[in-house]
Order: sequence, then C-alpha cells, then structure tokens
Amino acid sequence: MKLYDMELSGNCYKVRLLLSLLDVDYEQVAVDLLNGEQKSAEYLAISPKGQVPALDDGGTVINDSQAILVYLAQKLKAEQYWPADAATQAQISYWLFTTANEIAHGPCAARLVKLFGADIDYESATARAYAVFDLMEAHLAEREFLVGSRATLADIAAFPYIALSGDGGLSLADYPNIGRWLARIKALPNFVGMPGVS
Repeated sequence: MKLYDMELSGNCYKVRLLLSLLDVDYEQVAVDLLNGEQKSAEYLAISPKGQVPALDDGGTVINDSQAILVYLAQKLKAEQYWPADAATQAQISYWLFTTANEIAHGPCAARLVKLFGADIDYESATARAYAVFDLMEAHLAEREFLVGSRATLADIAAFPYIALSGDGGLSLADYPNIGRWLARIKALPNFVGMPGVS
C-alpha cells in the first residue's frame, strides 16, 4: 500500500492517522506541492486533479481523503470506524461532507492563507470557520464523539483542520466541547500527530 503524501497537508494527515490507528504498514511517497510536483504528467497519471493524498493499493488507486478513509475502513473491515448499518453510515457521511465543505472552506482555507499565502478571502474563511465551530460545539454538548459513543471516520475526517485551527489564526478558546473532543481523539491508541498537532 502506497500513500502519496505531503507532511503539512491535513487531508494527508487524516489518512496517516487512520492507518496508524489501524496499525497498517504502508509506503509513504512525498509529493512536493510547493514546487508543483502535483502538476507533473507523472503525478497527474496517478491523481488527475493533481491533489494529495492518493492511495495506491496494489494497483487500485483511490483519490480524495474522504474516499480513501471509506475505502480503507471497508477493505480492512474496520467496522468500529465505519459501522455497517445504513443510518450510522449516513450520519458519518454527513460529517465527511461537512469536512469537504464547511471545514475545507473555513479553518482549512484560513490556514492556507496564513501558512502558505493562498489567494483566498481570509475574512470569509474566518466567518465560515467560526460558523462550523459553533455547529460542532453545539453537537458535542452531549456527545463524546461526532457519531455514536466512539471515534468513527467522522472524527478522523474532521479532526485535522479543527486541531490545526491555530495555524489559521483562529482560536478555540470559547469552544470547550471541541477542546475535550480533540483531547479524546489524541488519547486514542496508536494516535499519531503531525506538525502543529501533538
């Protein structure tokens, strides 16, 4: 199993996190995004959108971090992270889509501006970030995890860019439920961090 990766990418990190939680060995292949390697013909043959992460599992190539999470959980029969019942999968999917939309356009976008100088409207990203923080804070008021009583793909998908909010100049000081949720994720067996998350 080969993961095309960039160390500072939260999307890559969520895949590394799941692989670590599941204690899976894999080969890590660094893609130099800062120098445009993702736009090379060689890499575009692997990932037509020119994005990381990409997973090559013996010739089966999966692109998009959320899709990779689902693939790994299904293939490795990790039902604790992707339970088989339709209702739970729908609830997890809600958070996967929230991660790809509100979190990507909020805390992730703010981080891209502050860390990499991305040409993104920072004020809009900040407003979206605090809106999704409000949503999550209320949702976590009576829950330990986003879906059910233990961590699922919902938590693994949402965790990185919430945990990295400080990189985007955002504060979680007024969000104690989110703070406790982050601590629960970090306490999972085989948890692994990344720069900015320890």
